[in-house]
Amino acid sequence: MKTEYVRIYKSVHTWVGIVSGMALFIAFYAGALNIFKEPLNRWAAPPIQERRLIPLADTQDLITKTLTSSPSAEKGFLVYLEDAEHIPARMAWRVRGPGDGEDNASAPITHVASLDQQGKAQVEAFQGNRLASFIDHLHRVVGLPVDNDMNRWVMGVFATLYALALISGLVILLPSLAKDLFALRIGKNLKRMWLDTHNVVGVLSLPFHIVIAVTAVVFAYHDPIYALQDKTIHAGAKPADDQRGRAAAKAAVRRDPAEMLSPVALVDKVKAFSPTFEPAFMQYRRVAEASAEVRVWGKDAAGIMPRPRGGFVSLDPYSGKITSSDRMPGRQDGPALIIHSLFALHMGAFGGVAVQWMYFLLGLAGAWLFYSGNLLWVESRCVKPFRGASGSDAPPLQRRHVQLMANACVGVCLGSVCGISLSIVSAKWLHAHVENMAAGHQWVYYGMFFAALAWSFWRGAARAAVHLLCLAAAFTLAIPASSLLGWLLPGLGLWAHGSAASLSVDAVGLVGGMCFAWLALATRQRVLFGPSHSIWSVKSIA
Repeated sequence: MKTEYVRIYKSVHTWVGIVSGMALFIAFYAGALNIFKEPLNRWAAPPIQERRLIPLADTQDLITKTLTSSPSAEKGFLVYLEDAEHIPARMAWRVRGPGDGEDNASAPITHVASLDQQGKAQVEAFQGNRLASFIDHLHRVVGLPVDNDMNRWVMGVFATLYALALISGLVILLPSLAKDLFALRIGKNLKRMWLDTHNVVGVLSLPFHIVIAVTAVVFAYHDPIYALQDKTIHAGAKPADDQRGRAAAKAAVRRDPAEMLSPVALVDKVKAFSPTFEPAFMQYRRVAEASAEVRVWGKDAAGIMPRPRGGFVSLDPYSGKITSSDRMPGRQDGPALIIHSLFALHMGAFGGVAVQWMYFLLGLAGAWLFYSGNLLWVESRCVKPFRGASGSDAPPLQRRHVQLMANACVGVCLGSVCGISLSIVSAKWLHAHVENMAAGHQWVYYGMFFAALAWSFWRGAARAAVHLLCLAAAFTLAIPASSLLGWLLPGLGLWAHGSAASLSVDAVGLVGGMCFAWLALATRQRVLFGPSHSIWSVKSIA
């Protein structure tokens, strides 16, 4: 390959990485944590009263009595089949506002229902646990405050740039790939060591990154793609007959929810249909209408699951007849299987716990890949020291744009790490003091994020990196510390769960906090005693 072409690709790789690197760091770091969404929800869920989790056999009685006292639940509600820390009650639903869809089974719930000691339906408002959904929000819109179509399109732009960076980076390495791939040169030349590590991580995880880049672009633009497909393939045709049929069904005689089959009977029919399917919860829709439907969500280790929570099979809740299995793991048709495979590849929804841990580590490695790429850009543009007449090293004056990029990289990347850890901790500390935890997580995260960014620009990248790594260590260690305090001093209003899922969050927080503490010490050594010409030295900004 001609040297000129390699130089062009190197320029593309450099500038595409600089433009998208910090946003992708947030997406990858939050995405790595989001792999374990259920353990995070279980860790953050406050203890519930035992009376809420009535026996599954009594659920049909609960449904009938609740729908009589709260007709708003007829549009849709959930019935949980499992007992766990994050399950608020056997029956729950969301009161939807204008424009809200009815298909989102993971939408935050607002009401829960149970039976009191007299057997009457007891409906309560429920704040809900928003921790995992907030981290998912940061992942899907690269840290932007609002999750809407426009911001998802912005994420799609970054994903496209990300794909360009992958291709150009691979082209740069091709001429010397065999020689340099495993040549990890560890020594005093830290820049060379970082570059070697950056290249090794990038090449070895390339298949993972290609999958993430392609699927992220599809997820960002799937609505415009569907709209274009409707206009070009279907010529904007509307299924008029189907619409008229559904309108007539809605106008039909009202159905009595008391005549529905019990959840236990419906689950038995699903198990008979697919013995390896493991139901987790049921999503009821329009139960008083002729088009009533119940979706039984669950997992099947033998099938492709479109999401970490699995897939679903649809039934008529009155007859128990299977109406659709297109989204049931192991039962999809060809086109659905292709789409679900893309979802599964992006979310790590296959292969069980081993693949989840692999995706977690690859996600963290991806975040480090973008962070190290920006640091290499900064380091390669540092002004070297020069010798004065006396022969002594004169303190170098670094270029302004290099200082600003270093400040931004440290502030954005480490600010997001600190903000996420502090937001996780706030799930326990603020629960009893904040009415709206969704807003609480946003205030905590963005307050910490912008404070870290401001601190980095005020104190400089070298000093701020040490300070923010110390904060990241403290906030991350506060995750297991909060659980320990909840166990030792329950009067503080904290809590600790003993399940393996919850304890794993504490364990990862402990290991992560120790890693950040080690990084803070190593960075402090570099800042105080490293080469004076580096922008990561306090001497260069003294």
